[in-house]
Amino acid sequence: MKNVYRDIKRVLMENHMAEGEAKAVALLMMEKVCGMTTTEVLINEPKGEMHREELLAMVQRIAEGEPVQYVLGEADFCGMSIKVRPGVLIPRKETEELVNWIVESLHSNCQPSTFNCQLLDIGTGSGCIAVALAKKMEGAEVEAWDVSEVALQVAKENAERNDVEVKVRKVDVLSTVNCPLSAVNSYDVVVSNPPYICEEEKKEMERNVAEHEPELALFVPNESPLLFYRKIALLGCSILAEGGRLFFEINRRFGAEVVRLLEGMGYRDVELRKDQFGNDRMVKAIKPL
Repeated sequence: MKNVYRDIKRVLMENHMAEGEAKAVALLMMEKVCGMTTTEVLINEPKGEMHREELLAMVQRIAEGEPVQYVLGEADFCGMSIKVRPGVLIPRKETEELVNWIVESLHSNCQPSTFNCQLLDIGTGSGCIAVALAKKMEGAEVEAWDVSEVALQVAKENAERNDVEVKVRKVDVLSTVNCPLSAVNSYDVVVSNPPYICEEEKKEMERNVAEHEPELALFVPNESPLLFYRKIALLGCSILAEGGRLFFEINRRFGAEVVRLLEGMGYRDVELRKDQFGNDRMVKAIKPL
C-alpha cells in the first residue's frame, strides 16, 4: 500500500537527516499540507495520497537544503502561524523566550488584562516579535521598524494573519538621518533581535541557514560585533520614555560585552539571561536617568 509519509521520511534519511528529525519533518508536512493529525498519518488515512506529488516535490527541496519553513511558507511562533519567505529570518524558539520575558516584565506594572504602553521592535523581519507582543498584550500599541521592504510587507501580512494591529515603518537605524524625530521619549519598550553573527562564524553554520536565510538579517563585520547594539542603545537613550526598558537578543559569545556596553552608556539594572539551552541569549536594561 502506498504511504507518502513513509516515502517522505525515506527521502530525508537518504539525504543524511537523522531518523527522529525526518519523522518530525514528515509529520509537520502532513499536518500543514494535508491537514492530517498524527493519528491519521500513522494509520495511513488515504487523504494523504491526494497530495503525494506536491509533498514529494516539497521534500526534494528540503533534501537539497532549503529550510522547511520556507518550503511550507510558514513557521510556528508563540502559538501563532507566522508567514515566512526568502528575505526574512525564520523565527527561533529562543526568541519566544525573549517575548515571554518582555510580557512578564511589564505585567507587574499593568492591570491584569490591559497593557497601556508603547512598544517598538527594531529590525522586525517577519514581524514575529511585534505580532506576538500585540497578541499577548491587549491594549499595547506596537510599532515595527525595518530597512527591508520585503520584511515590512511580510510583517504587515503577519499582523493581518493573526488579527492584530502593528504599525510598520521603514527605518534604517544605522542612519540617524532616517530615524523619526516623532519617536523621541515615545516608547516604554524597545526590543531588537538584530544581526549579530560575525562573518567568521558563517563557516560553522548549518547549510540551510547560511545558504538560504538573508545575510542582511544575520551577519555583522568581524571587527564590529556590537554594531547594532551600540547604535540601538544610543537611540534608546532618546526614544525610550522615562523608566523605559530595552531588550536585546544577543550572540551568546558577547553577553558580557553587551552588558558592559549598556552599563557604560548609563543604562540601569542591566540583566543578562540564558536561553533554554544554557547560552547567554537575552539582555534587559532600563533607560539612563
